[in-house]
Amino acid sequence: MHKYMRAIGFSKLIDRREQQKLVTDIILSASHRSYTSNGGETILAEFCEDFAENMGIAVCGEFDEDDKFTFDYFYPYLKGRGVSSYEDVSVERHAEKESYAGICDDIKVGVSLIFYLQNIIPYVKAQQMNLLPIRGTTLTLSGLSIKGNIILPIVKDETEMRRVKKASINRNQLIAAARQGDEEAIESLTLEDMDTYTSISRKILKEDVFSLVDTYFMPYGVECDQYSILGEIMEYTKTVNKLTKEEIYLMKLNCNDLQFDICINAEDLYGEPQIGRRFKGVIWMQGYINYPDISTDL
Repeated sequence: MHKYMRAIGFSKLIDRREQQKLVTDIILSASHRSYTSNGGETILAEFCEDFAENMGIAVCGEFDEDDKFTFDYFYPYLKGRGVSSYEDVSVERHAEKESYAGICDDIKVGVSLIFYLQNIIPYVKAQQMNLLPIRGTTLTLSGLSIKGNIILPIVKDETEMRRVKKASINRNQLIAAARQGDEEAIESLTLEDMDTYTSISRKILKEDVFSLVDTYFMPYGVECDQYSILGEIMEYTKTVNKLTKEEIYLMKLNCNDLQFDICINAEDLYGEPQIGRRFKGVIWMQGYINYPDISTDL
């Protein structure tokens, strides 16, 4: 059983026979099907079925030359909304199966953002047609969580909010310049980090860490597409898995100026989400590459 199936409302699906029946039903009655040649005599296929708003299960496998389908793997997904990043994305295939990881160097995050690629069929098509790399793509991120907490916000007035926004813009500009080799920008960032460390070290003796840190985005564990996050809730809704009737929270977060959707089973969330409050938890990051008009046929 996939670890993050409970995030989309399948917390009680633990029997392998039930799992196989679910996979078979998706293959037979999927609401969305995608196919492409993988370069040989086989056809790569993906069957997707939504079980709640923007979330469901994708089943992947291959058709051989006799038109016989062989199931390879499945995974739960959450379709994100909007654009999370305008930076270029590179893609690498996983070693053990026909699945892919995307890498995006967005200056807002501060680390190389690695995610599980959702739309593998358009990528494989572009690869077979020798269209890569495709420039001008955007990225829509989403995350699945199986454990999280709601934390109260840090109170900020309008002056403080403007100051934080201005500081964020200035830092992003310095990071962009540092990537181009600007030594003054590198020195400014180093001094800024030293000042921040000194200030936090002094305040942490008397204040709680979550009253000092507004949001964060950090790699978690040994799997490169999982992250520990703290983000501000911008929107939230409560939906229901139409098959299991389990309740799921869908939230839009702002984390280090990066905006993306996450979902979590209501049973796994401690606290009541509200706009302005913060979500703290571990997520499995997924991403959907939005190709420009030149690749709409992919």
